[in-house]
Amino acid sequence: MCAPVETDAYKTYLDELTGAGLLIPSGVKGVYGRSGTFEHVIDQFEHYVTRMGRHLNPEVMRFPPIFNRDHYCRINHINNFPDLMGSVHSFMGGDVEHAELVRKFEKDEDWSRDLAASEVMMIPAACYPLYPTATGTLPPGGRVVDLKSFVFRHEPSDDPARMQIFRQREYVRLGSAEEALAHRDSWLERGKEMLQSVGLAVEAVVANDPFFGRGGRMMKATQKEQTLKFELVVPICSEERPTAITSCNYHLDYFGHAFDIRTADGQPAHSACIGFGLERIALALFKTHGLEIGAWPKSVRGVLELG
Repeated sequence: MCAPVETDAYKTYLDELTGAGLLIPSGVKGVYGRSGTFEHVIDQFEHYVTRMGRHLNPEVMRFPPIFNRDHYCRINHINNFPDLMGSVHSFMGGDVEHAELVRKFEKDEDWSRDLAASEVMMIPAACYPLYPTATGTLPPGGRVVDLKSFVFRHEPSDDPARMQIFRQREYVRLGSAEEALAHRDSWLERGKEMLQSVGLAVEAVVANDPFFGRGGRMMKATQKEQTLKFELVVPICSEERPTAITSCNYHLDYFGHAFDIRTADGQPAHSACIGFGLERIALALFKTHGLEIGAWPKSVRGVLELG
């Protein structure tokens, strides 16, 4: 019985955001433009993330939101999340094929079937393009990498926090099992403190990814039993179903095996990451403190250096 109430709450908040000009509708659910004010909040939170990770002296890398299809095929995303993936298709024909494409387009027929798969996929997580670049032997002590990218997940929704294209800021650790797990656990606490410092009532919960199909139920249970994934959640539109705005993940040696990444002693590398959902954090801040950032608490404005 609570689902319609939650749906109304999502639509109400979305209407407030678009009415205030913070989000700009595109005509597609989950795809929005962002105002300068919305971007300013994200920029300032990102500066905070940078300050809080500076002690790690991380490598900084920025990848586009598309990556090599061959690399995608080396991981099991298509097995686990086929409903979320995005494949980039393009026209690759000649004059005859083009004429047929235009004919279908003008007749309002399904011209998309005349497109073919390109060499790239949309990335579902900011860290995915990193692992193919790390093939080989890590330096002693492993690596810490600072990442940010738009990521794509096909889940159109009226919930403004469930966007199809959004940004993740991550710190990824590649190294031994002990190094990766320590990274995940330390950032779980640090991330919680950061979000609390900007007035968000976050809670850390053991979580699982939205694995697809019947086999997904077993994978969800295994992921929870091994406590591989934690989320920092906060109520945005629903107290009963708070929204994950940050996740802390331990991948075991999955990517080490998939991309032949080895530690200095020759073992498959383990990896872990913290991922800050930048749009979701901004939405949580606006929901908690109001749509006018000038009226936000002085302490929050101070942490974010909003002036």
